Amino acid sequence: MSNQTEKLNQIELGKRDLLRKEKPLVYEKIKRFKDKVKRGESIAIIQFQYDYKCNFKCPHCSVKRFQGKKEGRYFTIEDVRELSRQADEMGLAHFVITGGEPLVFPDLDELVEAIDPQKFYISLDTNGWLLDYDRAKHLKDIGVDKIQLSLDGILENGPENLHGKGKSTNWALRALDASLKAGLNTIVQTVVTKQRVRSQEFIDFLEFLNGKDVGVFITYAKPVGAWEGNFDVLVDRQDMDYVRGLEKKYNVFTHLTPSYGLDLGCIAVKRMVSITKYGDVMPCPYIHVSLGNFFEEPLKKIIEKGLNIKHFGTRVDTCLVAEDRDFINKYIAGRIYGKPLPVPYNEVFGKDDLLKEDLNDEA
Repeated sequence: MSNQTEKLNQIELGKRDLLRKEKPLVYEKIKRFKDKVKRGESIAIIQFQYDYKCNFKCPHCSVKRFQGKKEGRYFTIEDVRELSRQADEMGLAHFVITGGEPLVFPDLDELVEAIDPQKFYISLDTNGWLLDYDRAKHLKDIGVDKIQLSLDGILENGPENLHGKGKSTNWALRALDASLKAGLNTIVQTVVTKQRVRSQEFIDFLEFLNGKDVGVFITYAKPVGAWEGNFDVLVDRQDMDYVRGLEKKYNVFTHLTPSYGLDLGCIAVKRMVSITKYGDVMPCPYIHVSLGNFFEEPLKKIIEKGLNIKHFGTRVDTCLVAEDRDFINKYIAGRIYGKPLPVPYNEVFGKDDLLKEDLNDEA
């Protein structure tokens, strides 16, 4: 075992012990994860796209086509309470509040309360522009556990202007320090492209953040949203192997990195679902397919349908929408591009993609 792996294990054990003391109901649910996986059940993090309002215009924004006015029902605080109830009943343990930019939501406090911090570990995605110490301390006080700060560079010649706020990094570093000072679990989420993955800038980025005892979550570039059709930014298997090598040296991880002693591969549906402002449940934030709508059928049934699709119900050792060109060409470019989002799952996946007879057809 490398020194880095041993250090991370100790950090993880410390965080679990703290969770046991501060959120015993969440801790007990997490203890049951291995058994749930053995039974073929989902242990999904709910990536909750509560609203798409945002103060940034990132050129790689994955939800660009979800933004703007749309007819139809959308989540109210009371709807969130029902979502929380159903997720808790399923033994799920983690919400990620995202958007959009959650720190511009006028009802963020009510949203956190409706999710229920006693029953769920709550993370919040943010670009950090509005996060100072007072705001970070308030988030901690109302039950937010973790900040995922989106940042794509810390050097003056780096790619941080991807966020559309020029080259100043003061806002991001202020937010990072404020989150840490407030006692929030803090990580940086960064987008890695083919052009960036093996660069010296990326190594410097990791070393700078790890020097602050901050871990880095890598999001591989995807050809969706504002980057729809942009295949030049996609990594390949060799790039992903290179990143796995970095994991042995740095506190850096991807959604493919094993956690809780579980190596699930691609986590779509099994370990994550995304729920849009309008109730559609998607396999992940980047596969813009509706498995069903929360306002029309129970969350449990929707997730079961997702697990019945072979790409999500079996182990896949890559990121389908970032690296698997066959999947991207056939399903993403071939059946999603150019259509209103999200596309109903039965318009994207056929009978050959199901593990058994379509659950909707069962008596």
